[in-house]
Amino acid sequence: MTQAETFCNPIVANAGDPWVYKHTDGYYYFMYTRGNRLELTQSASLTGLAGGRKETIWTPEAGGPYSSNLWAPEIHFLNNRWYIYYTANDGGGDDTRRICVLENEQANPLEGEWVWKGALQTPVPGLDGTVLEMGEQLYFLYAGYGHFPDYGSAIYIMRMTNPWTLTGEQTLLTAPTLEWEKQGGMAINEGPVMLKRNGKLFLIYSASTTWSEDYSLGMLTMEDSADPMAADSWTKTMQPVFKKSVENGVYATGHNSFTKSPDDQEDWIVYHALHAPGVETKHRATRIQRFGWHTDGTPDFGVPYGDTCALNVPSGE
Repeated sequence: MTQAETFCNPIVANAGDPWVYKHTDGYYYFMYTRGNRLELTQSASLTGLAGGRKETIWTPEAGGPYSSNLWAPEIHFLNNRWYIYYTANDGGGDDTRRICVLENEQANPLEGEWVWKGALQTPVPGLDGTVLEMGEQLYFLYAGYGHFPDYGSAIYIMRMTNPWTLTGEQTLLTAPTLEWEKQGGMAINEGPVMLKRNGKLFLIYSASTTWSEDYSLGMLTMEDSADPMAADSWTKTMQPVFKKSVENGVYATGHNSFTKSPDDQEDWIVYHALHAPGVETKHRATRIQRFGWHTDGTPDFGVPYGDTCALNVPSGE
């Protein structure tokens, strides 16, 4: 059988908050919001995420703490172990949300036991936790709730002493103060994800509400020699770096992750979007597309592709 040379977007239906991690074993590991459980997919190809090997790796005890609204899971490989960070609460409101951590010592994260390491003790309730590695130091970034002055969430950074323990004070890196960050009824900066290239760190975040057609991506930039804990190390781009395309019929583009082609020659963005304004968030679908770089060394995400099956597969696939 010949390998397909093209693929179709979206690649996974009804899959919001997508996270893809390409590991040294050659597999792509894919997670997205399932609500009542955590499901991990292992795929030999980036375009084959929908058909990969799936395992439910965590189902919380019904009615227990952190048993409701399991959102935005991310799998990371840190200190030669697997960790999953995900948002959960007890069914209450925003003030009860925390980011929880699981650990697995097995080489294959679909095997072995996922061990509960606890809920991270962030200074304010929040969601969408992720980890930045810089040298020997780990940093935790998340979206914390508050008024900025409008109610919503802003992105904070803290140091970690290990993958499940925070230490010291937090620093506010970006708050939703611009109009394009306040669409849909709340002022939102959420879903932080890190991108390293060209001597710089890029913090890509999602802005406005996920149910708004104007959900989009914003960006902070830092020289990789600077201190990520210092707010003035970061420069905020005043306009979205990725947003809806009415022409292509793609709306509410956000909550992304980044990965590479199988041969590591291409950069790919993974994100969710809706196919029309006002569509329920359960219909958020996972999409992927290749992106490039501007001459100043910043990422060029381009315009979201419409529904098409004429996209070239990642190089090396």
